[in-house]
Amino acid sequence: MLLRSTRYYPLFFIAWLILFQSTGFSDEINYPASKISNIQDNYHGNIIDDPYRWLEDLNSLETSEWIQSQNKFTEKYLNTFKEINLFKEILSKAYKNETRSVPFRKKSKHFYYLNNGDWQQSKLFYKNNNESEEKLLLDPNILSEDGTVSISSVSVSPNANLIAYSLSDGGSDWRTWKIKNIKTGETLKDLIRWSKFSNAEWKKDNSGFFYSGYNEPKKGDEFESINTNQKLFFHKIGQSQTKDELIYQRTDQPEWGWGTTITEDGKFLILHVSEGTDERNRVFYQSIEGNNNKIIELIPDLKAQFSFIGNNKSIFWFFTDLDAPMGRVIAIDINKPDEEHWLELIPENEHALIDVREIKDFLIGQYLNNVSSEIVLFDKKTLSKSYMKFNDEGIFSSLSTEVDSNIFYFSYTNYVTPNQIYQYNALANTLKTIWIKNVPGFESEQYLSKKVFYPSKDGTLIPMFISHKKNQTINSNTPLLLYGYGGFDISILPSFSERYFAWMKMGGVVAVPNLRGGGEYGELWHQQGMLDNKQNVFDDFAAAAEYLHKNNYSQPTKTVISGRSNGGLLVGATFLQRPTLFGATLPAVGVMDMLRFNKFTIGWAWESDYGSPEDVDDFNTLIQYSPYHNITEDVCYPPTLITTSEIDDRVVPSHSYKFAARLQKAQECNNPILIRIETRAGHGAGTPKDKTIDYIADSYGFALHHLSKN
Repeated sequence: MLLRSTRYYPLFFIAWLILFQSTGFSDEINYPASKISNIQDNYHGNIIDDPYRWLEDLNSLETSEWIQSQNKFTEKYLNTFKEINLFKEILSKAYKNETRSVPFRKKSKHFYYLNNGDWQQSKLFYKNNNESEEKLLLDPNILSEDGTVSISSVSVSPNANLIAYSLSDGGSDWRTWKIKNIKTGETLKDLIRWSKFSNAEWKKDNSGFFYSGYNEPKKGDEFESINTNQKLFFHKIGQSQTKDELIYQRTDQPEWGWGTTITEDGKFLILHVSEGTDERNRVFYQSIEGNNNKIIELIPDLKAQFSFIGNNKSIFWFFTDLDAPMGRVIAIDINKPDEEHWLELIPENEHALIDVREIKDFLIGQYLNNVSSEIVLFDKKTLSKSYMKFNDEGIFSSLSTEVDSNIFYFSYTNYVTPNQIYQYNALANTLKTIWIKNVPGFESEQYLSKKVFYPSKDGTLIPMFISHKKNQTINSNTPLLLYGYGGFDISILPSFSERYFAWMKMGGVVAVPNLRGGGEYGELWHQQGMLDNKQNVFDDFAAAAEYLHKNNYSQPTKTVISGRSNGGLLVGATFLQRPTLFGATLPAVGVMDMLRFNKFTIGWAWESDYGSPEDVDDFNTLIQYSPYHNITEDVCYPPTLITTSEIDDRVVPSHSYKFAARLQKAQECNNPILIRIETRAGHGAGTPKDKTIDYIADSYGFALHHLSKN
């Protein structure tokens, strides 16, 4: 863990400190030594150097010593910035607020997560009939001294007597499943290990649940070995994991994975068969009743996205983007499964359909209309539609539904509106406020957020949200935070964030463009930012900065770009292509080596979006933007703080290690290239509150310090 000591300076020290802060360490930054190895690979006749391959060995003493020296160097550098303490003060106050999740119901019990603002991790509570005194069910804060063990997911049995819950240790994607008796509070002896990317789907008879797992990795390789050959098991309550029934595996298809759903009538197990992160999937099913338990391949080909919604006996309803990039709803009779017999229930329209849920009398469709939510209700008998009325523009999320009721719950937010939770009765068309988040120090009426459209390099119009304080004078000297992602069909939707609030409170502008590669405008928008179209994403991001500079929101030397994971790749690739367009950069947990990303954990799954370096055409695209391979000697790169975590087993930290070492070696000028490596943390999910605050304060404090100097 990076330590932050309280700093007190005697008066005679202040003048020297100001001079010290203005120049960094000295006229020349002497980075910790990084060994250079003579390693080369031949890709389709192209000889590619990989001088920092040794940093891929996460268990070596050399790598450990390098991490310690880099963290010590970064800590010493950051300790000179007063901006970090200013951000920490704002964030510590802002995070000291109650947060609550959208409730979900099982039988008469209503469950929800709650954090009073002091806890490192949220606790799970429930109420009977949503009216009784709340009861504590799960408290992850007692599982570790530093708050780094978190609840990843929960699944309540159909009779609401038992709850299966998975735990993540230190932010890892590995999950350990346990079971608790809700009524007695007893934790059962059942224990499931080496599960990853899995839910727990209960049988309707409450006898146990389905889950997915992997073979136990070799000791020492838990956080970097490739995750393939996922298996589907059934765990019977009370038995050892070694006796769990293997339901399905495909050794001939090691890259297939399973998402499971039990139909509401309890008769069928639905398998969404994925292949990496490809949005397209296959659909299989199994009859749970009777003696015929054969897996039936209902949709055997990988041709579109299919998501099970519900069923009426043998009629299955699916969301799909087959022949409908904006999405539609179809019905398939499993007794007549050929495509010629499929029926369209809800046709595609001009807005992206991103979610469909079933309640008692309606299908609920959630649409994105220029990156703002609309909820449309379709009568299940007539398919006539009506709209949920909501006066404000923003995003609805976390819809919580049950098939036996017309009441559902959801959250609402935008960039200047903290989270609000509502209950809606679809039959009566009534809306009820359940809870409104109050963020200390933040007043919504003092801030504004507006949506603009700007042209990218090829003329495509890209939506972007710009947020700041209302009474602030905006000009070319305003510090600008530009955040982006652009990939994997993931929509970056307007939502309130304490970190954005802190940046705005410090006098800055926050801008978030909806880059191609996401799903804001359906599958075609995604396709325009993937594979050999990936350069569009970097062009969209650079064009956002140019638009903001041209319209006097800021200027290059006052602009910091930020992104995480695929967004870390975005930041790395964009500032290497346009180093003079930005005043600072914050690439976090980024995919930086595009020629070896598929060698570790789940990286192979990203080939659907990136392509494979083993394919010559994909290689020719990847080598053009791979951050690690496009660092050029004798270029002055902007001040950069690279961040990663030692236990990140999603994007392994060697991506950032190698990128930092090579960038430090190549840096022409005195702009710092730092790397901050968190311990006891992973890709981001489940990070405790204090670590989150320290990370944001360090990152934004570093950026604002250097923008202020320019």
